[in-house]
Amino acid sequence: MITIKDIAELANVSRSTVSRVLNDSGYVSEDARKRVEKVVKETGYVPSEQAKSLRTKKTKVIGVILPTIQTETPSRIVTGLGRELSKHGYQILLANTDHDKEKEIEYLDLLKVRQVDGIILIATNTDAKLMKKIKELNIPLTVIGQEAEEVMCVTYDDYHAQRDLTRFFIQKGHEKIAFIGVDESDRAVGHFRKKGFLDEMAANGLSVEKAWVEKGIFDIDSGREAMEKILSRAVKKPTATVAVTDRLAIGAMSYLKKQGIKIPQDMAIAGIGASEISQYMNPPLTTVDYQNEKAGEEGAKQILASIESSPFQKKIIMGYRLIIRESI
Repeated sequence: MITIKDIAELANVSRSTVSRVLNDSGYVSEDARKRVEKVVKETGYVPSEQAKSLRTKKTKVIGVILPTIQTETPSRIVTGLGRELSKHGYQILLANTDHDKEKEIEYLDLLKVRQVDGIILIATNTDAKLMKKIKELNIPLTVIGQEAEEVMCVTYDDYHAQRDLTRFFIQKGHEKIAFIGVDESDRAVGHFRKKGFLDEMAANGLSVEKAWVEKGIFDIDSGREAMEKILSRAVKKPTATVAVTDRLAIGAMSYLKKQGIKIPQDMAIAGIGASEISQYMNPPLTTVDYQNEKAGEEGAKQILASIESSPFQKKIIMGYRLIIRESI
């Protein structure tokens, strides 16, 4: 087995010089660096990650806690994270909470015990218990998807995206608009998107019947159930529906089709998320693109800058764009 001592002898340099080249730390002359890199390549030497961790006090592993592996948003964020982190030699250790708040706490402790260099939390809440735990960790941590005080975060402009989407419906002549949301404990998706909808309706002098507002749980079935409740309880039938996710909107569309309600002639509809399937729906679903992969890249840059004690932007708000299709 080739060792650092062998590399040093073959390259005619000291072992400390080989170490500095392999770890990319400290000064090494260009000539010495080229000799070391040439020997490493010729011998196929691969440094021991365990030994490297002991020397650098870094594991080169970032823990990522995500709420589910069943929807596109987290997977797109992780794709962006992985792409950026791999450029810097980091690997990802994934932990799926399945929307269990207690598991979020457990995984934060577990990842710290595993001595990851940092943690990225794709968050669905900012509960006091969770935020208290985050502040106690004393480890670089970035939150993606929720605004968190005193913590690095990458957030989406949920409020204005929902207002813009609602305004587009109104500009199309819709005044009776229903809303399918999620629990408001999720501040981003549940609270701010609902507030954006209600504020835009109010700004245009439009009332919202109580029966027009329902909530689901991020899946297609609950979107279908919410649409059924809205239409069965509403005194005045809405002519349009906005859902806070594409999956909820797709569920609503399935119910409408089953009832023979034409889209968009009888009911216009839109979601948020720019899921891949949205463009293949019949009719194709109007949605909002949040650039989730880019959000992942930005979160990775934040955590890397924090680890290296480099300057970074503590709060990043991502842009968005409406994708108008035939469902409106």
